Amino acid sequence: MHTVAIEIRRARSSDAEPLAATHDLAWRTAYQGIIPGPELDKLINRRGAEWWEGAIRKGSRISILAFGDTIAGYANYGRNRARSLAYDGEIYELYLRPEFQGLGFGRRLFAAARRDLTQSGIKSLVVWALSDNTPAVAFYRALGGRPVARSCEKFGNKTLDKIAYAWSA
Repeated sequence: MHTVAIEIRRARSSDAEPLAATHDLAWRTAYQGIIPGPELDKLINRRGAEWWEGAIRKGSRISILAFGDTIAGYANYGRNRARSLAYDGEIYELYLRPEFQGLGFGRRLFAAARRDLTQSGIKSLVVWALSDNTPAVAFYRALGGRPVARSCEKFGNKTLDKIAYAWSA
């Protein structure tokens, strides 16, 4: 019998290359047909290994879910960036490779990010999701997120609606 270790840990500089690959695949899967192709390519191409290496080196809170030697997913989080919302923390990104979705790994990654924020004294948090990203909306609702705000973001000539989901202590 072969056992595979599953671990959630802080990203290290040596994770930059596989993190960039995971980001690329996860974003293409999540946003194909939602964000216009050229805009999606620009967003993904900006986040190569060098970008991830710099973010890790600067101390950004990036946790990865490792499935054996594969980075199955990641969460990037910290203080809430939307001053108009009365929540202390924010999960900026939480993505899994498509083959690891629907297996409970997203829940584990979310719980780990939330626990890390709580240990830093950040008790409430918010997550933004594009409303057209049906799997993300369903995921955050299933985790108990309450819709608390709406906004929109422009991608090229397309404006997309986004929803803020929140959790309190």
